[in-house]
Amino acid sequence: GNDNDGKFIMSLLKKLNLPVNNYLLTESITPSTIVLSDPNYDEGHGERIFINTIGAAWSYTPDQLDDNFFSSDVVVFGGTALVPPIHDNLTELLDKAKSKGCITIVNTVYDFRNEKLNPFGKWPLGKDDSSYKNIDLLMTDYEEALRLSGKKSLDAALNFFRELGTGAVIVTNGPNNLRGFSVNDSLFKEEKIIDLPVSKAIGAELQKGKAGDTTGCGDNFAGGVIANLVSQLQQGKIYPDLTESCAWGIVSGGYTCFYIGGTYFEEKPGEKLELITPFYENYMKQIL
Repeated sequence: GNDNDGKFIMSLLKKLNLPVNNYLLTESITPSTIVLSDPNYDEGHGERIFINTIGAAWSYTPDQLDDNFFSSDVVVFGGTALVPPIHDNLTELLDKAKSKGCITIVNTVYDFRNEKLNPFGKWPLGKDDSSYKNIDLLMTDYEEALRLSGKKSLDAALNFFRELGTGAVIVTNGPNNLRGFSVNDSLFKEEKIIDLPVSKAIGAELQKGKAGDTTGCGDNFAGGVIANLVSQLQQGKIYPDLTESCAWGIVSGGYTCFYIGGTYFEEKPGEKLELITPFYENYMKQIL
């Protein structure tokens, strides 16, 4: 929106050395989520309550995803439940992306809108469940996995995604183990069961009092996974290793607990990678 919040966000984006040509200021209010954070909840693992305003995100439509978007090697649809016109058209958008030869990644967010419309119903992802067969990698948290699948257990939810043809799935669960899979002859090498713990080293630092809040842990987890996937593809791996990508996601997301807010503003390119690499190396020793 063309308001103080919108101008503030634009000023932050410019600090990240990212192209912002497609970010437009409209006359609607800036989309926002008020986060009520309690870092001490669950023995210091933290918990949050969200109050979401969709605002100008109602104006962002599929028409604004031009040919440049679909000419990418990898397309990511992240948190689309906060952008209803994109979310409601994910079935068609994913189909188009696959027809262009793109790798497709979807990382979800709590669907405030559909939860309000139908608190006991299954959350939609696009117009119907045919969306899932065109997803190479789906990332959700535990509650989102249950609500998107309409199932009562995580095992049932994972089977739901597998049966619909999703190539790989990762489900995070706060301080509890991450679960997932990747199917044969998909983007990643086959891993029938992925069951990974959180980082003990990061947990130990948090117990020492080195804590900010948990805002952005999921986004930074997804960012770590995606960054490592791209790195593996650049190295020429035909079937990337999903466990390796998850490990980078775990330390990237966990490191977010060390500062306030969801974005780490680097003073130089590669600074965050340098900071989380020791935690990654420690984590690989933990799980091997």
